Amino acid sequence: MKYLFTVLSVALLSAFTLRPSHTIHAFKVKSIDGGTIDFAKFKGKKILVVNVASKCGFTKQYDALEKLYEANKEKLVIVGFPANNFGSQEPGTDSEIVEFCKARFGVTFPMASKISVKGDDMAPIYKWLTTKEENGVLDATIAWNFNKFLLDENGKMIAYFPSKVTPDSEEIAKYLK
Repeated sequence: MKYLFTVLSVALLSAFTLRPSHTIHAFKVKSIDGGTIDFAKFKGKKILVVNVASKCGFTKQYDALEKLYEANKEKLVIVGFPANNFGSQEPGTDSEIVEFCKARFGVTFPMASKISVKGDDMAPIYKWLTTKEENGVLDATIAWNFNKFLLDENGKMIAYFPSKVTPDSEEIAKYLK
């Protein structure tokens, strides 16, 4: 009987341990300045995650992202993830990307170290963001730069927006009221 209890306990523990987290707060990623971005520190705020690139037609969205961040800092954090997955539009090093973002757009929101947002080398956080089985809400395909994922104050997925939805759009603003 004791053996059966132990086997059942291990099986139950394994089932709960292997279940995917339905909150982004479980993630820590390398920041572009070499530190760590701990998503658990953003509990209580909405989070907008964006894959960014410096040489893209949508790069001007950095300006709107920074304005959105500045206007909503108390309730929203934006995290940029530089990625070179589309047309080699983010060829720079982390330090070159930081310099570009600060000089050209005055970016102050957190930026992660350059990653891959699709393919065999997709970063785990993007696997979570794009897979319903992982995030519990939706499947999404990253088709280009400046795709956006909005998460609630508890780190749960709210919505996905493609590149053409700008940070200052009503589609995003309605979630911040």
